[in-house]
Amino acid sequence: MAHIDYYFSTFSPFTYLAGTRMEDVATKHGATVTYKPIDLVGLFGRTGGLPPGQRHISRQEIRLQEMRRQNKKLGMSMNMKPAHFPTNAAPSAYAVIAAQNAGGGDLAGLSHAFLRACWVEDKDIAQDDVIQQCLTDNGFDAGLAMSGMLVGAETYAANLEDAVKNGVFGAPFYVVDGTERFWGQDRIVDLDAYLSGEL
Repeated sequence: MAHIDYYFSTFSPFTYLAGTRMEDVATKHGATVTYKPIDLVGLFGRTGGLPPGQRHISRQEIRLQEMRRQNKKLGMSMNMKPAHFPTNAAPSAYAVIAAQNAGGGDLAGLSHAFLRACWVEDKDIAQDDVIQQCLTDNGFDAGLAMSGMLVGAETYAANLEDAVKNGVFGAPFYVVDGTERFWGQDRIVDLDAYLSGEL
């Protein structure tokens, strides 16, 4: 059985555009998944990248064009200039980590709920009430937002180190069995083909 380490940021537009398609692929192939939310800005700094606002204008323009095109192609709602971007992604990442440790709810739904809150609903995913609502809407105890903070912070830092070690440099990023890497929501089809033995 294959295992997917899923590196993502709870405020990444391209992770939002991935939706829950990776989870559909994992279910199709009986693969297990570990969710590893990461400090994306920290990852850029460690792997030679820059936050979007610091990139050359040509890179900023193509990023926005790709967001628009991929959004239209996928038929998803998306605000290209959300009210709360960028924001502090750490609290929502801690909540995902706490929820994964607790179990019992819809982890894929929770992860996507934070992304949807940012990119569709114009909510600030750094705010306690938003985090708690996303938790409860996906079958988790709202108290995880607070009780999981210490372990969440430690795991969040460890996830960044793990990401760098495993060749991750963006989000979403999928690593199968510690070796095969897929970067971007537009590579989920390749992830599917790989798990099918076609690649």
